[in-house]
Amino acid sequence: MDEIHIALSAEKITEFWGLPITNTLLTSWVVVILLIGGAFLIRKNLKLVPGKFQALVEALFTTIMDYMEEALESKELTKRFFPLIATIFLFIFISNMVEFIPGIGSIGFFGVHNGAEEFTPLLRSVNTDLNVTLALAIISFVVIEISGVFIIGFLKYFSKFVNFKSVLGFIIGIIELFSEIARLIAFSFRLFGNIFAGEVLILVIIYFVPYILPVPLMLFEVFVGFIQAAIFSLLTLFFIKIAITEPH
Repeated sequence: MDEIHIALSAEKITEFWGLPITNTLLTSWVVVILLIGGAFLIRKNLKLVPGKFQALVEALFTTIMDYMEEALESKELTKRFFPLIATIFLFIFISNMVEFIPGIGSIGFFGVHNGAEEFTPLLRSVNTDLNVTLALAIISFVVIEISGVFIIGFLKYFSKFVNFKSVLGFIIGIIELFSEIARLIAFSFRLFGNIFAGEVLILVIIYFVPYILPVPLMLFEVFVGFIQAAIFSLLTLFFIKIAITEPH
């Protein structure tokens, strides 16, 4: 019986100008191509009188924008941040769904590593790579901090973290500063942990019970993939709202 292939880090496929090209990077390119292709097809087929699919997409976008406008309390800010929030959600969600395409994680090649022959998949689920989730977390973190600085001003924003008016205010500011930094860890490890654990669980179930549990478990993982994408994008939205709120 074949062994279960589980690797914590992404495997290197090749190099380009000295930069490693990993299987998760290849899969992320596939996701980007799917998103760009999908956007091109939707835009190409836009009609003044929408069909069922266009009406559904427009209804979804309208619902999301209405929710964001309610959270941010500004139509202008909603238009500004909607592309970011929608892109984060779509990238994470499509990345999680690509995992279930036949061949992802199972098509690859064998090579010798540390004196032993190991299987290396050509494509691997994007969010099982901590580098990817950390990169997404850094993007969200930078946008949150820059939004706070530009919307309410540098001095007002950083007065949330540096406050010498009282001892309590100083302590709260330090706690706020550490919580800002902790978001990088929380954002990246939450997404990575859930998706990686789900992939490992599916592999184990397929290995031991190949004909009974995999399908319902995969359906559950589809739900988890959607929830994780929604959580990441919504947390980004809520933290932007907190960042642009003046301290009081």
